[in-house]
Amino acid sequence: MPTTNRKKQKQAKDTAVQGTNDSSVVSKVSAAAQGYFHDDFLRHFVCKVARRAPLINRGYYVRWRAVDHCVRTFLHVTETCPTRQILSLGAGFDSLYFRLRADGALDRAVVFEVDFPDVARRKTALITSDVTLRGTLDSRLPSPAGPVYVLSGQYRLLGVDVREESQVEEALGAAGLDWDAPTLILSEVVLTYMETQWSDAVIRWAAKRLTQSLFVMYEQIHPHDAFGRIMQDHFLKLNSTLHALRQYPDTAAQRHRFLDKGWERCVCLDMNEFYLGLVSEEERHRVESLEPFDEYEEWHQKCSHYFILTASRGSLMSQALLSHAPVSAVPSILPSLSATALSLKTASVSLEGLGMASGSVSPGRVLLTGGSSREGRGAGTRMLLRGEEGWRSVRVEPSEDLGVRLYHTVTALPGGSLVVYGGRSSPLHPTRGLFRVTFDPAASPGPLDSEDGGAVQLNAEQLVCTGDPPTPRWRHTATTLSHKGNNFLFVFGGKNESEAALGDSHFLCLDRQHWTEMPVEGAVPEARHSHSACAHQGGVVMFGGLDRGGVPLGDSAVLRPTERGFTWERLEVQPPPLPRYSHGAHVVGEKLVVVGGVWLRSDGVPGVLIIDLATHSSVEFSLDTTSVPWPLMLHSFCSELMDTERPRLLLIGGGGNCFSFGTYFNLQPVTVDLRPALG
Repeated sequence: MPTTNRKKQKQAKDTAVQGTNDSSVVSKVSAAAQGYFHDDFLRHFVCKVARRAPLINRGYYVRWRAVDHCVRTFLHVTETCPTRQILSLGAGFDSLYFRLRADGALDRAVVFEVDFPDVARRKTALITSDVTLRGTLDSRLPSPAGPVYVLSGQYRLLGVDVREESQVEEALGAAGLDWDAPTLILSEVVLTYMETQWSDAVIRWAAKRLTQSLFVMYEQIHPHDAFGRIMQDHFLKLNSTLHALRQYPDTAAQRHRFLDKGWERCVCLDMNEFYLGLVSEEERHRVESLEPFDEYEEWHQKCSHYFILTASRGSLMSQALLSHAPVSAVPSILPSLSATALSLKTASVSLEGLGMASGSVSPGRVLLTGGSSREGRGAGTRMLLRGEEGWRSVRVEPSEDLGVRLYHTVTALPGGSLVVYGGRSSPLHPTRGLFRVTFDPAASPGPLDSEDGGAVQLNAEQLVCTGDPPTPRWRHTATTLSHKGNNFLFVFGGKNESEAALGDSHFLCLDRQHWTEMPVEGAVPEARHSHSACAHQGGVVMFGGLDRGGVPLGDSAVLRPTERGFTWERLEVQPPPLPRYSHGAHVVGEKLVVVGGVWLRSDGVPGVLIIDLATHSSVEFSLDTTSVPWPLMLHSFCSELMDTERPRLLLIGGGGNCFSFGTYFNLQPVTVDLRPALG
């Protein structure tokens, strides 16, 4: 390739990387404006404040919190040192210096910032034209020259390409950096945009030149799962490739990277570990109360794909390393992992949706209600039909409007009807009303060669029930059980606009349409949502979910019928299953089959968990997704058990809002062959 073309491509990529700074500072301003953290200076670096979605606000909060935690720890450890320094690489429009100075935290400290000359020029212009920012500087030092754009007593801004080692070293020397003083080097989503040979060189150079130093880095990991692939595609479209992911895909690889480049000690945590382990419960509760929120899956996925790292040189700096705090959702006992991967096949029908609910009407007929799609919330009711040529989707015309519902339940009843219950239209608005739906078995679904040909008629009857009903909720479970010949709809857990997780249980007598009290003995499982509950031997077997503190659960419990009512019994499963939520579950014989969901384990994504209800043993199976030509994201999806003689799962919908990278929908249903797992 001609040298001129290569130079133009490099300039285009550098410009694209600089653009990520503009987007990032707007998101930080949004989070600060909503009260996630306090920063009076960020808004001076943007032309217009734009409010981001709660998920993005939380994401930038945990990023800000992690960096602030590391900086404050460094300043505390070095508080008796005569001089200490912060060197921010690719600082962009970061307000760290201004914030720390306003807090009185920069005693005997100097902040150095390095970024592209264009970025440094723009930041200098903003500072000099703003009375608030300009007022934090002093003019006792000589006027800046060369690559030094701002030269103040405690703040030095340099315009130089971080990849140019000799130029960076010369500029820092000219700006007064003390190579022997304790120094924090900060890289906040910077080095990954460089080709790995350059970022490795920066890490090696810093270890060599700054012998009393702490390197703090915040970047992305896990490129190979569905979220990681979508994340990479996003940055690729922005012409800002994430280079480091290829060679350093996880926290272990990043740790070895720094140790191999001359750093003496290194601690690397993904953001779930940081948030749940190093942010106090009180602070987490404050943050989680700021805005209506119902994107737990996407939040944990985002946090599992970013890390905060500290690496040290010198004995003093080792005291500033991140600490390891145990997280209950990541158990120390490893699960039993099968060497067998379960095969997947895509169904030959296009159907997508998040937060839908499904119910099997009869063999080969699956009702789908509610959810959201590319067209918005309240996707039309549909039915999946299986014929000789495979699955197809047809419209369903209900006799009554079921309303906009996400994260609700559809429960099959004895006799072939179904009950639609709960859900929400937004995190502030639960959907009310309980419907019994039935079908005309003779209704024609239309010609087989038409994806939308014809429509199935649905009789939807809103039930008027007596007794004391549950508070409105979503992310609950609703399961049929029986007691002395009476059938009940058993509702447990969930959440609503005022409760992070519910722990109550309710019994609806289906024959009398009456919410009734039933005697229940034993230790009631803790409050949760996004769990599973399957009918089993007249009772219910429950697994997993998310607790009030937003921590995944991995416990199992059985509600068994007794002479008087029911009793809870906890199952002590060995080895303990990995905690997860937003999964699907079914009972096949004496085995509980759990599929998909979200967990906090650092490697891999949930596949299929088999819990033997007789022996209380468990084994995990991975999913072979090579036959699926698009990223498969198994949360906020529906799962139906097919072919009990040749057990298969039909997984429908799913996906999620992938942080700021866009909303993703699984394109087609897939089937999972369970026979290797069930024996």
